[in-house]
Amino acid sequence: MRAAETPAGALARLRTVEARDGRLSLDQRRDLLDRLAKTLLARAEDLAAALDADYGGRSRLETLLADVLCTVDAARYSRRHLKSWARPRRAAVPYPFWPARAWEEPVPKGIIGIMAPWNYPVQLALVPVVDALAAGNRVVVKPSEGVPRTAALIAEVLEAALGPEVAATVLGGPDVAADFAAQPWDHLMFTGGTETGRKVAQAAARNLVPVTLELGGKCPAVVLPGADLAVAARDILVGKAVNAGQTCIAPDTVLLVGHTTAAFADACRASGLALPETGLASDAQAARLDRLVDGVALQPLGPDGPGRQRALALAFPDAGAALAREEVFGPVLAVEAVAGLAAAIGWINARPAPLAIYLFGATAAETAAVSAATRSGALVSGRTVEYAAFPALGFGGTGGSGQGRYHGKAGFLTFSEIRSHVRHGPWSLARLFDLPRKRLAHRLITRLVGVR
Repeated sequence: MRAAETPAGALARLRTVEARDGRLSLDQRRDLLDRLAKTLLARAEDLAAALDADYGGRSRLETLLADVLCTVDAARYSRRHLKSWARPRRAAVPYPFWPARAWEEPVPKGIIGIMAPWNYPVQLALVPVVDALAAGNRVVVKPSEGVPRTAALIAEVLEAALGPEVAATVLGGPDVAADFAAQPWDHLMFTGGTETGRKVAQAAARNLVPVTLELGGKCPAVVLPGADLAVAARDILVGKAVNAGQTCIAPDTVLLVGHTTAAFADACRASGLALPETGLASDAQAARLDRLVDGVALQPLGPDGPGRQRALALAFPDAGAALAREEVFGPVLAVEAVAGLAAAIGWINARPAPLAIYLFGATAAETAAVSAATRSGALVSGRTVEYAAFPALGFGGTGGSGQGRYHGKAGFLTFSEIRSHVRHGPWSLARLFDLPRKRLAHRLITRLVGVR
């Protein structure tokens, strides 16, 4: 392992490498993506053990699926499609400029800063690395200090797979994170809470650094009259149970249209889903969740497990409760019956736009109504959470849930500049307007703009 670097030091070192070696070729990018995937698979069990230790109880299967395989799939997908994404695209040339040729070419932005959270620390650090690498950039990653063992392993993975001339890792706490956000990156990506995202955006703005923000919000699951309540309840709980609900796209609040809260609660209990395999990530997370549910009517679906392993619970908060306002980010599912689809849309629009809206039992007309009347990063029917594992599907939020998109081609474009190219011919009609202009130029412009 290299000695610890500061954000400024890592950026300066990679700028020196970039100035010396230039951008990464397509062959280099493909090789680096392949090495990253292989290194992740080789260290998969180490990463699962590290995350289990950092959390004090994290599902091995969830780490292997959501952190390791999602990242490996993203690297493989980008490697397969990289050549077509990087191909220059011709642009139309207006006839007065013929025979000029014009085209657009995606080129690397340069050095990308990536700030990752603790909830999916491997995926949310390294999928942006995949996208940035595919676009030909070098990267500096700041993993979360909330999972120190995993952060150290991420540094080892990047060193082994990409080497010090392509990637750097900066470790440290909040002071280091603030310093990281303030650096003059060529692009900065942050995944985390909305309030911290605002601070990151403000710090980046001082250097006019473009940012991609992947934040949070209260993702609603709208259960409509056409839904099979037993199926809907199970599918919602499955998504909520992943990582003990500590997922930015986890269903946060169930809005019941044409179903009672009692019937939904019965369906949840009948599902047999009660105890997530993963616990709350820290004592601070547990204390935060306790604060949110204080004074709220709760219906646990089973007994808690050891340590910080909490059972799934249904909550029925009053409108003014903290749980009704703040993102839950834990194994508590708020439930509310609403008068109709219009009321559900009103509930959604009364809050910042979420990362995802989930629909169950929606007709084509109901789906179209929600799509037309709301804003969200995604609109998903029939399941929750899983869409984030589709490597070809752009992922991102809007408004309070973030800005910008990544994953697959969307990520490639996020971390690319689109450079315009023009090659002029030896003559064109447009040159008739060059100085010194003759009478013909004045006659032509008069005819073109229709002035007599």
